Amino acid sequence: MSYAVGPGDLVLCVNVAPNHMTGQPVPLVAGETYRVLEVMEFACPCGRSDALLDVGVDFAWCQTRFRLLPKPKAESKPRRISVPKETEKV
Repeated sequence: MSYAVGPGDLVLCVNVAPNHMTGQPVPLVAGETYRVLEVMEFACPCGRSDALLDVGVDFAWCQTRFRLLPKPKAESKPRRISVPKETEKV
C-alpha cells in the first residue's frame, strides 16, 4: 500500500488492535478517517507492511491499520451568469 499512499491522502482506520510491540491500546478510532502527514519507508516489525504512516496521532502506525480512500472527484456546479436587464426608452 505504501506505493499508493502519499502525504495528504485520506485513509480509513480499520484495525484498532493493541500495539503489536507494546501491547498497549492505540489512540486510533475504528471507522475514523485520517489525513496522512508522512509515509516512512520503514519495514514494520510485524512483517506485514513496508511502511509506517504518520497521521498526526502519536508517532507512526503500521499501514495495515488503514485503507486508502478514493480521492474525491471534482463536481461541476452550475453558475449563475449576471445579465444586465434591458430597458426600453419610452
